[in-house]
Amino acid sequence: MADVASLYLEEIKRQFRGHKRMGEAAMAQLEELDFFVTLDPESNSIAALVKHIAGNARSRFTGFLTSDGEKPDRFRDQEFEVSAKTTREEVLRWWEQAWFHVFSALDSLQPEDVERTVTIRLEPHTVMQALNRALAHYAQHIGQIVFLAKHLRSSQWRTLSIPRGKSEDYKTASPKTHTRGTYKT
Repeated sequence: MADVASLYLEEIKRQFRGHKRMGEAAMAQLEELDFFVTLDPESNSIAALVKHIAGNARSRFTGFLTSDGEKPDRFRDQEFEVSAKTTREEVLRWWEQAWFHVFSALDSLQPEDVERTVTIRLEPHTVMQALNRALAHYAQHIGQIVFLAKHLRSSQWRTLSIPRGKSEDYKTASPKTHTRGTYKT
């Protein structure tokens, strides 16, 4: 039987992959300009959210076990500034860079690392706590991305979940046929 730490590492990778797919499925539905829309002066665009996730991931997951998760060369406030010259392709490059950092670090972890201590802003965390913190943080921002994408696409939105009015069909269908809109479970 696998030990709990091994199971945890498998599950946290599965969760991160699922959130990555959800963000990608939402962003795939967007037009170029949609990436840069803000709902009001205090809100972030999808581009800014992706840039922030990328900056956070680089800082947290580079030297994950050996250096503080808040790198001295990170300038968090700048992650929310997006140039008028920024393109969709650049935003998607930031996205891929973020996940490269996350999965490179995750793939290097061994079960015995789960209880090790790492620091974030000089505060000690077990590896498990640091990973859970990152997962919750990225899930929050990916939820914002999905919300914005759904709002911007309106009637053209292809659901990432069970379509409205189809919950009963979902409950009675074979698990092998379950899909949730364009985002497969």
